[in-house]
Amino acid sequence: MTPVSAPRSTGLSSWRGWLLAATTALLAACGGSGSEPAASPAPQPAPTTQAETTGATDITNEAVLETMRRATRFIRENLAVNGGYVWAYAADGSRQWGEMEAYPQMVWIQPPGTATVGHVLLDAYHATGDEYFYESAAEVAAGLIGAQHPAGGWNYLHDFAGEESIQRWYDTIGKNGWRLEEFHHYYGNATFDDAGTSEASQFLLRMYLEKREAVYEAPLQKAIDFVLDSQYDNGGWPQRFPFVEDAPDLHGLPDYTRHITFNDDVADENIKFLLMVYQSLGDERALESIKSAMEIFPATLQPAPQAGWGLQHTVDTLDPIGARSYEPTALVTSSTAGNAAQMMDFFEWTGERRFLEPLPEVFDWLESVRLAPEQVVMTGREYPTFIEIGTNKAIFNHRRGSNVINGEYYHDYNPDNPIRHYSQWRSVNLDGLRERHARLMETSPEDMRANSPLNRQDGFALPKYFSVTSLEVSDLNSNIGAVAIDRPDDERIRELVDGLNEAGYWPTPLRATSNPYIGDGPAEPAEGDFGGTHVGDAYDTSPYMTDDPETGISIGTYIQNMSALMQAYDSRQ
Repeated sequence: MTPVSAPRSTGLSSWRGWLLAATTALLAACGGSGSEPAASPAPQPAPTTQAETTGATDITNEAVLETMRRATRFIRENLAVNGGYVWAYAADGSRQWGEMEAYPQMVWIQPPGTATVGHVLLDAYHATGDEYFYESAAEVAAGLIGAQHPAGGWNYLHDFAGEESIQRWYDTIGKNGWRLEEFHHYYGNATFDDAGTSEASQFLLRMYLEKREAVYEAPLQKAIDFVLDSQYDNGGWPQRFPFVEDAPDLHGLPDYTRHITFNDDVADENIKFLLMVYQSLGDERALESIKSAMEIFPATLQPAPQAGWGLQHTVDTLDPIGARSYEPTALVTSSTAGNAAQMMDFFEWTGERRFLEPLPEVFDWLESVRLAPEQVVMTGREYPTFIEIGTNKAIFNHRRGSNVINGEYYHDYNPDNPIRHYSQWRSVNLDGLRERHARLMETSPEDMRANSPLNRQDGFALPKYFSVTSLEVSDLNSNIGAVAIDRPDDERIRELVDGLNEAGYWPTPLRATSNPYIGDGPAEPAEGDFGGTHVGDAYDTSPYMTDDPETGISIGTYIQNMSALMQAYDSRQ
């Protein structure tokens, strides 16, 4: 479960415009997940000028295509494990990382991992028509099918060396990542966290729709069934599924993975995938699931004067509930802003004003916890992340000790020296949310229903490219953020072509590294203050940023550069 401040998916709102661009020109995208107000449709490649199509650069399309092929050949022949990838590799092959250090036979499902590579390869096939890229994408799909849980979803990672090996990883590297509590226990099931299951499912859907090859039909149906089977009757989804009866209490807290989860776009990503399934396959079960999912948003909204949402909510009483030890039971400003934006989406889909009516109380609550200018600690972040239920006080997370054995997280009302790997302050565009709400209150419900994505479109086709507009995650080394990857100019094309080294990869400083596993930490803390650091002492296996990075291989860099090159190639056809 990535900190909620980390870039995640494009969200229902902005992604909605992207999807509907393929189904109808009548709908525009609205506010983004988390804190964005009304927005324009997700960016598409810019129009091509005559000068750009007639050799404005001396780099030919043949050279661009050969660069893309060489870079892909390198990762297929040197990095792939049964078609799968992790996030980064030491140049000498001695170590490799996903969100944490990985064993040699591991692949990472959590973006930007295996499925992200698959999307890029299928995009490259669409840009160039070169069957080599389709064959490469099919290899990735085979790896994902091999890593698919029998129930139909995916874990953050998969170990092709088998269950004994992955259990050993969780008992060593995973357990000792102090701040990465989602890796402290091997559940043996699948997760909706961090979009891994959603992205893999979307990729299998794309592969099936591409040529309707039978090999993808059954795994795709398993993925669809997984999303449907895991949904609660009230419309929410847990973080992990199938449920594990003997899941342990971790760090003195009960198992949080069964709670209704909004954190990291769990509901958002599932609705997104189901929209794709409904529009492309006509599966009415997907439509019914979407309608059910919309109901959990107003149902979990807490009453005024604290009209907000938490990261997770209990299944029975629908109350906010904590998760990891630095995610206390509280209302969460970023989740509240994101859910409010999605409630406005739901009005646009249904024309039902009941999704709009409670939002003024939500906005009033957000305004009530907004920091005064002299209280702002981080520029642009005027809202504490966690707000105590009942008192409306901001609460802040801290930690003491030096590793997972002797350390612990705790929270209080003191904003000094908070943890920094999980932001304690948020940016919320409250004015934008209010403006969008006022605009929607003046619109016709009939117009909303007429243009709804819940109306299946004849001739529906998925967007040509997924990796150009929807990449919002980072492998900690590449520069993939919350913006679209632009079509490169001539200078950038030359940099990309010339920057591919003789071996066939783009050398990247591996700013993210980790301490190798050396055993469980001691009971006595090491000297020093680790309260505000990303990593503890030498026993902590959490990733951290180093000031002295070694040059290695970044899958994020491959994704970013391939996405740029395919746009360059496509625009010059």
